[in-house]
This record gives sequence, structure tokens and C-alpha cells, in this order.
Amino acid sequence: MTVSEIRQKYIDFFKARGHAVIPGVPLVPENDPTTLFVSSGMQPLLPYFLGAPHPKGTRVVNSQLSFRAGDIEEIGDNRHTTTFEMLGNWSFGDYFKREQITWLHEFLTAELKIPSDRLWVSCFEGDASLGLARDTESAEIWKSLGIREAHITFYPAKKNWWSRSGTPDLMPAGEPGGTDTEVFYDFESEHDSAFGPECHPNCDCGRFMEIGNSVFMEFQKQADGTFARLPSRNVDFGGGLERLAAATLHTPDVFRIDTLWRTVAALQARTGAAYDNALLTRSFRIVADHIRGAVFMIGDGVMPSNTEQGYILRRLIRRAIEHVDRISAQTVSLIDLVDTVIEPYADVYPRIAEKRDQICTTVKEEETRFRRTLKDGMKEFEKGTDPFILFTTYGFPIEMTEELALERGRSIDKEAFKQKMAEHQSLSRRGAEQKFKGGLADSGEVTTMLHTATHLMLAGLRTYLGDHVHQAGSNITAERSRFDFTHTEKVPRDILDKVEAYVNEAIRKGAAVRITQMPKEEAKASGVEGSFWEKYPDVVNVYEIRADDGTVYSRELCGGPHVETTTAIRGTFRIEKEEASSAGVRRVRAVLS
Repeated sequence: MTVSEIRQKYIDFFKARGHAVIPGVPLVPENDPTTLFVSSGMQPLLPYFLGAPHPKGTRVVNSQLSFRAGDIEEIGDNRHTTTFEMLGNWSFGDYFKREQITWLHEFLTAELKIPSDRLWVSCFEGDASLGLARDTESAEIWKSLGIREAHITFYPAKKNWWSRSGTPDLMPAGEPGGTDTEVFYDFESEHDSAFGPECHPNCDCGRFMEIGNSVFMEFQKQADGTFARLPSRNVDFGGGLERLAAATLHTPDVFRIDTLWRTVAALQARTGAAYDNALLTRSFRIVADHIRGAVFMIGDGVMPSNTEQGYILRRLIRRAIEHVDRISAQTVSLIDLVDTVIEPYADVYPRIAEKRDQICTTVKEEETRFRRTLKDGMKEFEKGTDPFILFTTYGFPIEMTEELALERGRSIDKEAFKQKMAEHQSLSRRGAEQKFKGGLADSGEVTTMLHTATHLMLAGLRTYLGDHVHQAGSNITAERSRFDFTHTEKVPRDILDKVEAYVNEAIRKGAAVRITQMPKEEAKASGVEGSFWEKYPDVVNVYEIRADDGTVYSRELCGGPHVETTTAIRGTFRIEKEEASSAGVRRVRAVLS
């Protein structure tokens, strides 16, 4: 069964059971500086678990593209991927354990035709010290559906409890959490005693693979350390689409599913190398995973850099290049593999097809840049330069440095490298935490003025360049506005002057800034300007800048903040610089002076 078929079957199955289909969000979370990427389907829905009403009702379903940077080091085995799709269905105070477990079992066995005797499940074993009971209810439901008692296991909170803080003892007062029940597929392979004397669903020997997890959020931590029942109980299910596909094929190797195998097959055809060659299998997997992650990141607006999301993207591309060369030294470019990712996903994620040229250009430029540094980096390696410097300055993945060292009978201090990397990523995170809504560095008075002026500038650019102009990114501080927009050619100075005049006219007129809430589709149909529509909820905030004479200078989606009237904007708006940002994207720098 293909990935596309399983995704559609899942959506249709829960839609028929009263679930509203909601779109997934881009990989880069909107207005959430606490994390670099969306890592689960539940992450964008957290407000609704905490009590906010969902505009689509109490039952929703979707497939969410996700990325987990922590799995990069594990890529190369037969089941881990950095990028994956998470199938999810949720109940916000509606159905609970009986319905969820019954429907999940039906979907797996009736829709995906997975034999029931291949399924094992785990439940929460309880914690008497915290007053949390053993989850016998879930176990009994599973048994009533035909899951053998021998296939039902119980684990402590570390395995079968969910909260944002982890195990129950770590939860602060007021935080919701609950038990979960996980489903595993049994490949019935022989147990490897190196992983323990007995095999069980959470064993790492390879016999079992987790394919789904239903979380039952029904508790809230109290100030005295006890747990009270929430007035509204919630269900959060997440199922790995790629792993489900592997289960339907009865293969423990997730890279043999149709979407990932397209890349593997293309790489075999171009190099003449074999995936089944034990010396090369890991490299094939790394390339297939990393190019997929890179394509989706660039499609969502991430560009290679040395910080935040761009740092992870650069790491993926450069690590993929290194492993492409191991398979067949410098005979294949990563750009040759881009379409193997885009084609099977184009109908579900059209943004990557629309941005194909930009994706190819970015991958090619980053590969060219890295190959230029390889020669200098090798010289530094031979000198014994610190692996951290080799990585941050020359882009050498730590695995590459480690293997080069082993070939020469040397060793490296990997723990010291990890420590320096951790310190480096804390620095990156602190930079991310300084971001604010809409790319603002802060919500200060001057930054807010520039934010409103930037809206006016975009409206001016669209007035004088055309409706093809949309925001492609922004970074606004109290000193300046840096703004990226879609346009293929250099903007002449006389056009920039007209845009400046447009903004300054709106400032002089004292145009009012009004906010209106409306359904997203209605806003889109009425001509409201907006980029990244998929990032916004179903009900959106529309900011309109209108003068007393009725002139509408800007009407755009936004999360705020803004001035109440343009008379609050002090100074004259000036565009100081215009330049290329990336393929099909221009960048301006503007100030108030």
C-alpha cells in the first residue's frame, strides 16, 4: 500500500466518523520561538487542549508534516527519519478511550489489512506514589477487540504517560497530562539477546516497531502534587505514516516504502551502486532522508545559514553530500534527486512543486559552496584542527571527521564536540527567543511603528510592481525593517521612490489602523493580502489601514502588534537598499529617519 493511499484512507475513515479535516501547518511554527520545527501533529493544537474552542468543532483529523532534529544522529538505521508525516485525530472533550481504541483497531485491521495477531499494545502500569491507577480500562478494551492478553504489556510513566513536561513527577501545578496506549507491529523476527534476555514491544532489537500512540488527557496536576480529573477529557492520536506503510508491506525497513524508495532507486540508477551493499546501505538512507528534509524546509521558506532552522538545513545538505560521495565519489549532485521528493508529494504539498526552481537553486548553491570548502577543510583536518571548528567553519559533519580520523589511526573527543555543539545551540535558541510575531525582534514602540510602515511598503510594492508581489520573509527591529518579497528583477530606484511616497502619504494622512476578524476563506476571497495562508487559523485577523477620505492603503493578514493610527509613526520612511535575496526573491532595507 502506498503512502498516498494510506493517508487518504485515514482521512476518509475519520471524516466518516464526524471529524472535520484541518490543514497541516508548515514545518516552521508561526509565532512560537520555543521550538525550531513542528515535531508532531499535536503541537499546533495545544491551545485547544488547554480549553480554547476549535473553530471546526470537537473532532478533527489531519496529516501533519513534522521534523525532529534530535533524530539526525540516528538516521542510517532502518526506521528513523528526521522528516515524517504524523496522522492525527483529536477529540476535544468529545469521545474518549472506548471510541478511540475501537476506531484505531478497525482502521489498522479493516482498512490497512494488518493482521490483528501482529499487533501488540502497551498501557500505563500506574504509580501508587502519585495516586495514579493502572490503566486496566484501555487493556480491557483492547482484549474485547481480540488482542491477546499476552500481547498487552504495561510500562511505567516514562513510556506510557504524556505531558509537556514529561513524567507526572516533573509536571508543574496546573498542567494537563494523561496516560497513553501505544500500538506496535510485530515483524516476528528473531530476538537479538544483545538487547536483553527477553523481547518486548519497547525492545530495540528490531522485532517491534511503534506505529501509533493514543494519549488520553484527563488529569491536571494540583498544587499539593496530587492529580484531579479535568472537566473535559481529550484524545490525541499520532501515527507515523511512513511506519504504517512499512507495516502494510511487512518490511522493517522504512526506506523501502514508495516515497523514500524513489530516491534510493534514482541513486542506484545514477551510480550503479546497490542499496543492499552492507557498506553503503546507511549512506543511501542518510541521503534519502536528508534530501527529503531539505526539500520540505526550503519549500517552507528556510534558507541555509549558521543559525536556527537554517543551521539544521545546512547540516542536512552537507551531510547528504558527504554520503552521496561515499556511494559514488562526486558523480551525482543532490539536485538530481530533488524531483524524487517533489513528485510523490506535489498533490498534497503543492508549495514544494511551486517552489521547485528555488529549491533546486538553493541546493545547488549550497552544494557548490560546500565543495569549495572541502579542500581547505581537509587541509585543516590534516593539521589536527578541532572537529567543532571543522564543522562550524568548513561544514564537516562530525561523522565524517570521525571516520577520517579512524582511517588514519587517530581518535577524536566526541564528547567535547557534543558539549561545544550544545553550547552553540543554546546560543541559537536564545536568538530565536528574541523573535516576536511577524518577524519582530520585540514589541517596543519604534519596532511597532516600523511594522506598520512595512505593511504600507508591501502595499506600495504591489501597487507599482504588480499583484505577484508577496511577503517572503521579514525581520524588523527598532533600527530597521528587513523585508523579502517575491519579484524576479531588480527594482529601479524611481519605483522605490514611489513606494516611499506611498508610505509617507499614508503617514501624513493619519490613517487609522483597524483590526477585523473574519473566516480565512472569506478574507482570501475578498482580496486581503497575505503570505503563508496555511500558517493562519480558520478565523484570521485582518489589519486595514484607511484614511478619513476613504483611501485604503493596506489590507493584510497579520498577528500584530501595530500602531492605532499612522500619526504615531515618527519620522520619514526611507528605503535604503534593495538587493537579491534568493532566486525569485528581492530584499529591501528600510528605516524611519
